[in-house]
This record gives sequence, structure tokens and C-alpha cells, in this order.
Amino acid sequence: MAVVNLKGSKIITGLDANPSQFANPGISGGAVRSLVETVEVGSADSATSTYLMARLPSNAVILGASKLYGDDLASSGAPTLDIGVFNLDGKSVITDDDDALNDGISAAAAIEASVVKDVANYGKKLYEHVNGQTSDPKGELDIKITLKDAAVNVGGTLTLELFYTLD
Repeated sequence: MAVVNLKGSKIITGLDANPSQFANPGISGGAVRSLVETVEVGSADSATSTYLMARLPSNAVILGASKLYGDDLASSGAPTLDIGVFNLDGKSVITDDDDALNDGISAAAAIEASVVKDVANYGKKLYEHVNGQTSDPKGELDIKITLKDAAVNVGGTLTLELFYTLD
């Protein structure tokens, strides 16, 4: 065993020498914004159906408390849901990434899943979740849920509870 003294990756070098830097929300946090969106999934929705849930600035940081909730959408089969990041209709500033945030969420049972799947990705800006995207496109991006692998055969509700910051 060993005693360690670690700092989070977002803490800047020299912070101990200048604690007043905690007053800058861009360094140590920011104003939390939230939105809740609900869609009704039809009992005959087929694979590749999408559900637009949010439109956020590309530099938004989705917080780890964000969740997707939903009803059991299948009495048979194994449909799954992916949460992705997409261009706005008619625009092309990124490559659409249908599983940028989370993937493989079972829709064959009641749903409660984190919006951002991997805790290592908490704190990333929205555009940074998109595969291959290395710079901020400086615009708005859509968050959509995509039905994958199979059709649903039971209608139900999907609700996205999203917490994010822009600071």
C-alpha cells in the first residue's frame, strides 16, 4: 500500500499557488443547464428509426448525471438503443455518429442508462465524443436515439434527462 495525493485532470498546474482561480467557472465548473425530452415509441417502429431528443451547442459538456429512461419496448426480440451525435438537417459540419455517447442499451427491459457510457468520457465537449472529430465545429448538434438490431413490438415512452454546462 502507498499514500498518494492525486489531482483531477481538469485542475490546472499552479492552482495551489493561486487558489483564487477557483472563482473562474471555466476552470472549476460552471452553471448547470438541464432539459427533459420525451418521445412515444410506436409499437411497430423498425430498426434504424431515430428519435431527436436534444439540440446543443457543440461545446456543451454533458454531465455524468444525465440519464435515458424508458419502458420495456419488446415482448420478443432484442432491440437496442444507441445515443448519438448528428448534424442538423441540411448541414454537414461533423460525421454523424449514431453511437457517439452510448450504445447497445437493451430496449427489451425497462431502461435506465447513462447518456455517456464511459466514465472516462465525462467532461468532454459534445463534439469530442464524435469519432474522428478533432476541432470544434462551432455550431449546434443534435442528440438522437437510434433503434438498432431489431424492431420493437411494444409501444412505450423514452425520456432523456440531460444535464450540461457551457462554461
